Amino acid sequence: MSDEVEPGYVRVRLDLSYDGKDFSGWAKQRERRTVQGELETALRTVTRSQETYELTVAGRTDAGVHARGQVAHVDLPQEVWAEHAEHLRRRLAGRLPKDIRVWRVAEAPYGFNARFSAIWRRYAYRVSDHPGGVDPLLRGHVLWHDWALDVAAMNAASRALLGEHDFAAYCKRREGATTIRTLQELSWVRDADGIVTATVRADAFCHNMVRSLVGALLFVGDGHRPVEWAGKVLAAGVRDSAVHVVRPHGLTLEEVGYPADELLMARNREARNKRTLPGRGCC
Repeated sequence: MSDEVEPGYVRVRLDLSYDGKDFSGWAKQRERRTVQGELETALRTVTRSQETYELTVAGRTDAGVHARGQVAHVDLPQEVWAEHAEHLRRRLAGRLPKDIRVWRVAEAPYGFNARFSAIWRRYAYRVSDHPGGVDPLLRGHVLWHDWALDVAAMNAASRALLGEHDFAAYCKRREGATTIRTLQELSWVRDADGIVTATVRADAFCHNMVRSLVGALLFVGDGHRPVEWAGKVLAAGVRDSAVHVVRPHGLTLEEVGYPADELLMARNREARNKRTLPGRGCC
């Protein structure tokens, strides 16, 4: 499938961040406040356009999930881009609500697609196991877990989940969508303030995957399950009732990675192929 920009249009990359607390996720919905809806409305307003230009995003975040390094693209008519390019970022800052910021607006290189050209997405999930709870100034971004956590045990359990697997046991299935993913990094660190942060990086994520992985590993960290349990759940390939999808407010999309410009179109095409694991048929 080709992703050529239509003649007369320019593909524009936007780098942005948002506080997900008051949004019903990224994807626009009727009568619900969403990040995509706010951004598309702001774009239409500041460019004085009759048309709404649709955004494509690197990763659709769920309701309540934050983003520090989200990436999107939009195809604008050449005359609209020529007129507004220089001042578009500043004008968006004046029109957007304060829980969304666009940090960079630039013409995208050939072959760029915010979703399909990405080679990885990196999320962070932040947890506090302090017996007194979470610092009130951090409560919108940190989950309180009312059990002491063993970070070493969580890291040991995480190693069994790395690599390419079918993550059906950790995903909410969607019709026609694959649950095969390559988990490139899953690690836990406790900082000087006692906040435990999971870094989760993969080529892509299926629905609820990060929050399910975190939920399982918190059970290992607090001693309710052995270190081997998370890997056994993965191998079983079915949802385990003990795997809880943790609350969204602890999750932040931190960064999206892309290949060199000359590899963007190749990656774009490759990412559209439905994946299978080695040794399995395609159908």
